[in-house]
Amino acid sequence: MAKARPAKISWRSDVKSHDYPAAESYLSLLYGEDQVRGMVKRLKNVPVVEFKAKDIFRAARLALLGADNSHVKADLERMKEGQKLSPLLLVRNEEIGQVVIADGYHRLCAVYSVDEDATIPCKII
Repeated sequence: MAKARPAKISWRSDVKSHDYPAAESYLSLLYGEDQVRGMVKRLKNVPVVEFKAKDIFRAARLALLGADNSHVKADLERMKEGQKLSPLLLVRNEEIGQVVIADGYHRLCAVYSVDEDATIPCKII
């Protein structure tokens, strides 16, 4: 039996403006105010690069949220409708050798559930 072909995933060429405040809010739980301000400024200025969904998960060391999560479900619906998803915002925490998903965790889970080998656009510092 042939494997089902993954859904086409469409991506925006750049991050939605409201994703930066969301990243700032999350990062402020982990880092100091000045450091977060600098991180967000750097994220705004770096180019979009791509990584495989499975590699981002491994680097972030996070659990996969299922399709029953309301935010993942909403992103899966957006994908089904052909809407473009926003690139992820990532921060390297070199001290612990881990990537922090500053924004886009639910999008990552949605994409991974459809195709773990999918290439995901990201901004990473």
